[in-house]
Amino acid sequence: MKTELLAPAKNVEIAKAAIDAGADAVYIGASDFGARQRAGNSLEDIEDLVKYAHKFYVKVMVTVNTIIKDTELETVKDLIKNLYDIGVDSLIVQDMAILKWAIEGSIPPIPLHISTQCDNRLEEKVNFFNKIGLSRIVLARELSIEQIKNIINKNPEIEIETFMHGALCVSYSGQCYMSQYIGGRSANRGECAQPCRKKYSLIDEKGNIIVKDKHLLSLKDFNSSKYLKELVQIGVKSFKIEGRLKDINYVKNVVGYYRKLLDEYSEKQSSGKVYSDFTPDVYKTFNRGYTSYFLKQREKCFNFDSPKFIGEKIGKVVEVSKKYFVVKLNKGITLNPQDGLCFDKIGQVGCLINKIEGNKVFPNQIVGICIGQDVYRNVDTVFDKKLLNSNCVRKIGVKFEYKDSFLKAIDEDGNIASVSILEKEKANNVEKMQNNFKQSLSKTGDSDFEIEKIDILSEVPFIPISKVNEYRRNLLNDLMKERIKNYKRDVSKPLKYVPYFKESIDYRGNVYNKEAEKFYNKCGVMVKEYAFEYNSDVDNIELMRTKHCIKYALDMCKSKKQLYLVDDRGEKYRLKFDCNNCEMVVCPSNK
Repeated sequence: MKTELLAPAKNVEIAKAAIDAGADAVYIGASDFGARQRAGNSLEDIEDLVKYAHKFYVKVMVTVNTIIKDTELETVKDLIKNLYDIGVDSLIVQDMAILKWAIEGSIPPIPLHISTQCDNRLEEKVNFFNKIGLSRIVLARELSIEQIKNIINKNPEIEIETFMHGALCVSYSGQCYMSQYIGGRSANRGECAQPCRKKYSLIDEKGNIIVKDKHLLSLKDFNSSKYLKELVQIGVKSFKIEGRLKDINYVKNVVGYYRKLLDEYSEKQSSGKVYSDFTPDVYKTFNRGYTSYFLKQREKCFNFDSPKFIGEKIGKVVEVSKKYFVVKLNKGITLNPQDGLCFDKIGQVGCLINKIEGNKVFPNQIVGICIGQDVYRNVDTVFDKKLLNSNCVRKIGVKFEYKDSFLKAIDEDGNIASVSILEKEKANNVEKMQNNFKQSLSKTGDSDFEIEKIDILSEVPFIPISKVNEYRRNLLNDLMKERIKNYKRDVSKPLKYVPYFKESIDYRGNVYNKEAEKFYNKCGVMVKEYAFEYNSDVDNIELMRTKHCIKYALDMCKSKKQLYLVDDRGEKYRLKFDCNNCEMVVCPSNK
């Protein structure tokens, strides 16, 4: 079974690094209309990426997954046409206006993938998009393996993509309005200010403080590695890494880690073998602690202490003086100058290492370091430097075949190029000529190919080595052109309107323009109200609904108290609890 490893990219440089590290596909933002506003790229850069990716039969997906204003519709339509023209493989979309255009044929037949921003956690919704004829849906992160399996079994025609690693939104995706409510920065418009990572206090209706100044809405990061085999077996087609705002080291490391894991359980969808000069370790790269979330069972997936990267636990402080301290290190750990250390789980006490003498560590500051503290390393200088300077290369397998004055090159995907050998003079030493011929053909240099086999099926005439090299270069050049020519870009099949599973939708449908409203109308749906971004005066607004429950986290499930969150400005938010579904809802205190 073939699966896809889908990597994030903030820019083209990071996208190419992800491809070199083994990604089967990359997703990247265009200049506008992506759910990460700070990760935009020009059409020229994306076209450059497409050319690089398609050499290895790697797909390029572009995010157009914000909701769209009426005044932006024509701009988005032009963007989609331009993305199709430069060879982009698919679009990740949220706004139903784009589906309307696709159904009615007013945009090119580029495959559309339904973004997780569409809140894809119900079987009925997946079934709806499947019946329309869409090629892929990105599921909500909150689903269990059993739920994912049921969705796949009931909708075998549509590809299922799931997140496998990275940051978790505390709210159901596409259903968080807190950033818009607080400061007018809409998550559905790619502008989220991440209020979930701030500190809050928890109080009851009498004002009693239950928890003070903790990151009560902050979750750990997702890591599905221990369930990857099972997810492959139930039929997940694409495994997505979160992180379009992450740096190049993060992407290289995480892609490298999951490439090795996926290769144990499935075949990759792209071409070429990856050669890497570092050992991936996801515990050395940014994370808030890891959770497998709800894949198997409900976890305590929160990290109330800090939204920062505390690092890997490496030992314990056993001695402290005015200028240095001593750490009893865990087995296999070595410290180096400029490493960063933390001494608490909040990330507020830390230092950089200036120098090391024996078992003595001399930091840039000694404040707050005490005997008995656990030590965490959040900057591993040697690992980071090795990662930054790493030379991952990807090589496409080729075999040469010589017979009757024809030299043929066949790549691992069955593409063929051939050249006629013009030389006819018999070699004085046939065996030596054959060996030199093979040796010269084996030298692929900086090309994207590596020679796996050379078959000599008839006698080789005398050919100067410089001429053999020329034949090889031209042949591999022609083979790459043949690869690009034979690259098959998927085309969307005809789409159609089908009945929606609800008769009406409210602000949570995120309808922001007339075209999206018309789409729902044609699916038999009444749009009772537009998106919260369009009209913030919504009765009974849910600022977020989440599977993370503070009552559950604090072992307060049986408590009948009315609970509130209070932020650092004194703003109060009322909490509601849907205990039947084990969900928590955050609302304005006056709603």
